[in-house]
Amino acid sequence: MSISTNPFGQPPEAGFLDAEALESLANEFFKTLPGSTVPPFGVSPQSVLPTNAEPWQSQGNRFNPGEPQTSLPDPHFAGGQIPKSVAGSGVSPSAIQQWNMFNVAPQQTTPPDPKFAGQGKVPQSVAGSGISPSAGHQGNGVDLANPQTSLPDPHVTGQGKVPPSVAGSGISPSIAQKNHAGFALPFAEQSFETDLLQALASVNVFSVQPQLPVSAPSRLNDYYFLAGNHSLPHVHETNPFSTVAPSNRHGISSLGSPPFDVNLIKQDFPILQERVNGRPLIWLDNAATTQKPKPVIARISYFYEHENSNIHRAAHELAARATDAYEEAREKVRQFLNAGSTNEIVFVRGATEAINLVAKSWGEQNLQAGDEIIVSHLEHHANIVPWQQLAAKKGVKLRVIPVDDDGQILLDEYTNLLNHRTRLVSFTQVSNALGTVTPARQIIERAHQAGARVLVDGAQSVSHMRVDLRSLNPDWFVFSGHKIFGPTGIGVLYGKEDLLNETQPWQGGGNMIKDVTFEHTQYHNAPSRFEAGTGNIADAVGLGAALDYVSKLGIDLINQYEHYLLVYATRLLKEVPGLRLVGTAPDKASVLSFTLNGYSNDEVGQALNQEGIAVRTGHHCAQPILRRFGLESTVRPSLAFYNTCSDVDALVSTLHRLSGNRQKK
Repeated sequence: MSISTNPFGQPPEAGFLDAEALESLANEFFKTLPGSTVPPFGVSPQSVLPTNAEPWQSQGNRFNPGEPQTSLPDPHFAGGQIPKSVAGSGVSPSAIQQWNMFNVAPQQTTPPDPKFAGQGKVPQSVAGSGISPSAGHQGNGVDLANPQTSLPDPHVTGQGKVPPSVAGSGISPSIAQKNHAGFALPFAEQSFETDLLQALASVNVFSVQPQLPVSAPSRLNDYYFLAGNHSLPHVHETNPFSTVAPSNRHGISSLGSPPFDVNLIKQDFPILQERVNGRPLIWLDNAATTQKPKPVIARISYFYEHENSNIHRAAHELAARATDAYEEAREKVRQFLNAGSTNEIVFVRGATEAINLVAKSWGEQNLQAGDEIIVSHLEHHANIVPWQQLAAKKGVKLRVIPVDDDGQILLDEYTNLLNHRTRLVSFTQVSNALGTVTPARQIIERAHQAGARVLVDGAQSVSHMRVDLRSLNPDWFVFSGHKIFGPTGIGVLYGKEDLLNETQPWQGGGNMIKDVTFEHTQYHNAPSRFEAGTGNIADAVGLGAALDYVSKLGIDLINQYEHYLLVYATRLLKEVPGLRLVGTAPDKASVLSFTLNGYSNDEVGQALNQEGIAVRTGHHCAQPILRRFGLESTVRPSLAFYNTCSDVDALVSTLHRLSGNRQKK
């Protein structure tokens, strides 16, 4: 299947994929997988509806609150057409453009804001005051009387066609498809099925067997895709985890990727079997923290049962085991990020501590009055407050890159901010409040051309897209383990090795010194100079296990799956009366912020909780960007690879019920 043509045989406006109608296609796909033992998919459960159900509730809603989730992943999500690296390229094309599956030119979906249309003007909040006024004071085009301010995404707008699955096939389309006759299945031409199967047959199977030992405890084989495998080679006498998988230059394990079946993947996450208020837990709070798979839980337990010791400072066996496990975790991080050396990987508590480390070490040592720091309007408080503190202490000026009404970085305005006084640019790769994917490479390249250093906050990007630091070329990159299915209290600061070694440490203590007298202290080189005291050894090891898990699934497959799930959810949410989506950039990761007319955000969150659905409500530690849209808070569902179309259906069903109740009042 040529990736330069549209395999769907439809214009880009034809819509999104129907997970239910793809069941039979998924069955056929998995039959083609060499050596696959994945059982055939079952038929999606029938809707469970009260006798007084609203009319829309009978329109193909597949969620049964009394049964486990059995909705099928869209087989297109496991496609053989691997997307171009978003993180590696720095250019953030929309996912549709990224995969070249729609042969269309990029479109400007929102009229440009005249405040920023080449006029060189900067919103009031950007003028160094640190105050983020409401949208009305910033001159953006938000019409608070008409909450949905962004134009519809042309990629998910129907063409007035009826999907083939509706024409007497007996298959019930999703809510959106039956309620909206304007929708047409994008794969109406049958030749697409053949092309799809040919493309997928070349991926999603192990190229070699995973390197886990036969003698390992049974829980070590809790990867769903290792079930029933009894011929795995023994690789380590003492510690069955003590290996670093061979990888290519992109940090991807040569073990290959298994068949991507979200329903089986869910079985790897024990907490997803929980019930909340009598309903199966639906975890849609992934931007706040992700759940942990069994291999991560087992790895941490194994450390405390067999390896627990302090590291680097003893000659006994357990110290050697603990040191090996800790340093192997550092190498796994290096591979995952494609960093140049383990000396560039510093373990910290999380992204927040990593940013503070740079601010209070490099920043205090190198910045002076009159220098300027640039951040974007999208930033989490953790990437604002440390720089504000530094600015107040050193007389440095903080400047802000504005965004348009869709929440996209305005690159021309950013370029206008750069000057000879710019010493640092610090920005997020993915917005935690809006999901916007920023044009990272372009921001970094322009900063370096101006002679500035660059820090990238990757807390919201590492679990959704490939990060290739040697291609991206930031000076620092930070992320938190708990955002990528690892433990809390552990994170990573990547820094270029020479830059780290030139920077004086911000904390002193054991493990970071070569020699100490009462007159003088000599520090180790990086990373040890920034890891004073006893660190979070066990959770660093757990983070390594989490990165193993993500690598085995395949970050590119995760990226594809989550994109289509995001498109599916976006279309359905747009059909909820009174719902306003906040953050509608075409280049987004799996975040869906919204408000619902007639309800406070907390009321919406509580109603969803009654259905077992966990979302985040509040300002998401990103007040400036919400105030850019005239808001103090939103409801924020956020997706991960273990979420399904049924999870989305349950969310939308509850929102429709709330909207209907409001209209009846």
